Formats: sequence, structure tokens, C-alpha cells
Amino acid sequence: MRIVTVTLNPALDKTVVLDELRPGELNRLRDVVVDVGGKGINVSKMIAALGGDSLATGFVGGGTGGEIVRALDGMGIRHDFVRIAVPTRTNTKVLDRGSRLTELNEPGPTVGPAEFAALADTLTAAAGPDALFVFSGSLPNGVGPDSYRKLLDMVKPAGATTFLDADGEAFRQAVEAGPAFIKPNRFELFQYFGQEETDDMRNVAGLCRRLLDRGVGRIAVSMGADGALFVSPDDAFLCPGLPVAAHSSVGAGDSMVGAIAYGTATGMPWRDTARLAMATSAGAVTTVGTKPPERSLVDELAGRVTFTDL
Repeated sequence: MRIVTVTLNPALDKTVVLDELRPGELNRLRDVVVDVGGKGINVSKMIAALGGDSLATGFVGGGTGGEIVRALDGMGIRHDFVRIAVPTRTNTKVLDRGSRLTELNEPGPTVGPAEFAALADTLTAAAGPDALFVFSGSLPNGVGPDSYRKLLDMVKPAGATTFLDADGEAFRQAVEAGPAFIKPNRFELFQYFGQEETDDMRNVAGLCRRLLDRGVGRIAVSMGADGALFVSPDDAFLCPGLPVAAHSSVGAGDSMVGAIAYGTATGMPWRDTARLAMATSAGAVTTVGTKPPERSLVDELAGRVTFTDL
């Protein structure tokens, strides 16, 4: 199965490291790490680290967009982006010695109707029964909250498998298209149902089953250090978080999505896919910036994943 990642609002991610962030004062940085980012691009990076292949698509513009394309070339990740007139954004992540993360994300460029139509044509041409599309991340200016829903509806008639990782109104509308996979975090799941967040796993699983009844195929609910809950029509199980030496949580959810996409594309059983997803997300928090973990670390962590049936 071919994997196509769709990043409508990519970025250059600049992670700056300091001892303590002091607002209103001079802050001297200990380190600066620059990575190409955006959730779909992070997914492609994780797939490549696992030994898989994907096609990265979306919008890039200006010199920043050129840097993203060159970086992906250097990583051997195939791409087919639509060029836009406005430069791609740069996001700044501030990481202090307590591993506390402060994110300063730019809103992104404005995408026009003709540019969106060009991307829709690219995705429609790539659609087919052997294609898995991963739609993830925030939306740029000029693109409505129904955009993911529109794109899912364009590729599904060709038999494509769809994976959604978004939030807010974009998530709410796209879920109605019945994607095969979704990966909300716990807050996003409760927000969708208009309920106050709790840590009652049976309640979380119950909400997921309601989404299955609405046409969603399988669900992974990420919960940070608490692990993740995986729900399918056949079962529901909790995988507790793995204790690791954490540096930054940036990209951990994207690594989980990448592992699920990779496992699905290579025909892994669902529980083996969940095991890989837990290992990649735990490995991701050991890196600085949005770099995926090494495959050797993923394999070591996978052996420590446990399952609790619900």
C-alpha cells in the first residue's frame, strides 16, 4: 500500500534550548536545532526511519518552502508539493532544562482557491485502492474548516484508505466523512463530544465506540505519559506509557501516526501496529526537535509495551 502524507500548513521548526525562559529579559540560548516540520512531514520522516516509503504533499512557498524541499531530498523522502506565492511559516519551540516546552507557532501563509484546487487534483490523481492518505495538522489561512472533509470525500470514492489527525472544527467536520483511522488526543476526543475530560478509560473507550458507530474505522487516543488507548470494532486495549528520558514531546503524536500508517501499509496485525506506535512515540520524546527516533531504539522499546484489555 502506498502512503501519501498531506501537510497543508508545513513549517521550519526551530527548537531553541536554554536553562530557564525569563519573559521580558535577555535569554541566552544553549543550542538551536532546525528541522523541517508540519505534522504530515513528521509522519513521512517517521515512516522513513522505520524503513518505509511515502509521498509527502501539501503546500510550500518561498525560501522557507525551498528549504523544506531540499531537506526532504536529503532524507530521501519523495514529495510533490504545490508551490504557493506566500512563504512557508517558521515555528519556534523553546525548551528549558526542566523539559518544559513553550511553542510559538506562526499562523501560516494564505492559500488561494486555485492553489487548493491544484492540490486537490494532485491527491485525486494519486488516489486508488492501494493508497493510504494521512491528513494531519493545522490549516493555513484561506482554507476553510471543511477542507479536510472535502479532500477525504475526493479520494475515498477511488477506494483509498484515509487517516485523520486534526483538531477543532476541522476534526469535527472531517470525522463525518468516516475516515478509516483517527488519532485524537484525549482532550480533543472529549472536546468533540462536548464533555469534560476524565481519565476513566472505560468512558474514553465508550466515546470511541460511538465514533465507530458513525463510520470511523479504528481509533488511537494519545494520552501523553499515560500511554494510548486503541479501539477497533473487534477490541479495545490500553497501552501504558513507557518510561524514557524525555527531552521534548514535540512530534510524539506524529511518530505514532507514522507507525500506524507504516504498520497498516505493510499488513501488520492491529496489536503489532499498536506496539510499534507506542515504541515510536516514546522514542520520539527522547530526541530534541522533531527528529524521529532511531529504528534500533524503537525495536528495544517495542519489547517493553504491554496491553490491558478493556
